Amino acid sequence: MHMADALVTAPVAATMYGMSGITAGYSVHKVRLENNAKKIPVMGIMGAFVFATQMINFTIPGTGSSGHLCGGMLLSALLGPFAGFLTMIGVLLVQCLLFADGGILALGCNVWNMAFYGCFLGALLIWRPAMKRGATKAKILFASIAGCVLTLQLGAFSVTIETLLSGITELPFKTFLLAMQPIHLAIGLVEGLITGAVLCFVHEARPELLWEVNEENKKEGRFSFETTMIILLVASLVIGGIVSLFASSYPDGLEWSMERITGSTELEAAGAVYETADSIVSATALLPDYAFKGTESALGTTFSGIVGALIVLGVSVGVCYLFRFFKKKEKASN
Repeated sequence: MHMADALVTAPVAATMYGMSGITAGYSVHKVRLENNAKKIPVMGIMGAFVFATQMINFTIPGTGSSGHLCGGMLLSALLGPFAGFLTMIGVLLVQCLLFADGGILALGCNVWNMAFYGCFLGALLIWRPAMKRGATKAKILFASIAGCVLTLQLGAFSVTIETLLSGITELPFKTFLLAMQPIHLAIGLVEGLITGAVLCFVHEARPELLWEVNEENKKEGRFSFETTMIILLVASLVIGGIVSLFASSYPDGLEWSMERITGSTELEAAGAVYETADSIVSATALLPDYAFKGTESALGTTFSGIVGALIVLGVSVGVCYLFRFFKKKEKASN
C-alpha cells in the first residue's frame, strides 16, 4: 500500500507529514517514560522482521493481485502502540530512501496509512481488550485477523481520501474506493492469519513479550528471551534473503486498483516539488526496487533483503539510544 509521490499534492503531503510527525513526537515522549530496556532488541529485531515480510507479496487467488504485511498490528502486539509506531517509521523510512519503495513526498501518508491504524486503533481497540483476561491461541488469532482487517480497511480508505483531496482526477473517488476496499479486505484476512501465527509462536516461546496480556498464572516460555530473539532474527534474514525470491509478481492491492481504473500501475506527475522529491530518492536509493542498479539478478533481491533487514535493525536500536529510551531502567541497574 506504499503510495507514490504522484498520488498526492504538496498541501496534502504536508498535512500528512504534520499528523504523522505529531504522533511520532508524542510516541517518543511516551516511550521515554517506559522502563523496560528489553524492548530495545525487540524493536530492532521485529523491525527487521516486518521489513523482510513486507518483501513477500502473496497472491490473492482469482484476482491477479497480491498483498503483503503492513506490520503495524504485529509490532504493536509486541511493543505497544508507541514503540510499535516508531519502529514502523524506521521500516518505511529505510524502504523509501534506500529502496525507492514509496515516495518521499508521500512518506507522511504512508506512515499514517500503514502504521497509525495498526499501531493505535488495532492495538487499543482490538488487541488490548481481547487480551484483558489472558491470551489463548484462539484469542490471538481472532485479535490478529480482526485488527488487520480493520486497519487495512482504514488504510485503504485513507489512500482514497488523500487522492481525492489531492485532486487526482484519474482516480475518481467512488470508483477507486470500490476497487480498494474489497481487495484490501482479502489482503487483511491473509495478513491476520500470518500475524496470528507469528504471535502464537511468541506466546509459546516467550509469553511475557506480548503486550498487555493479563494472566494470573503466567506460564514459562519454551525458549529463553535470547533464543527467541535469535530465532526471529534468523527468520528475518531467511525471509528477506531467500523466501523473497519467491514473492508474487502480481501488483499489490493499490497498484491493482489503479491499473483497473487507469490501465497503469503508475501515474505521471509534473512540477518542481515532484522533481525535487525524485532527485532526493534517486540519490539515496542504492538498491531501487530491491535490486542492484541495471540488473534483475536474484542476488540483488537476496542482498536487499538481508542488508535492508540489518539496516532497519540498526536504525531501530539507534533511535532508542538517540532519544535515550528506557533510561530509567538503565539508571536503576547501575
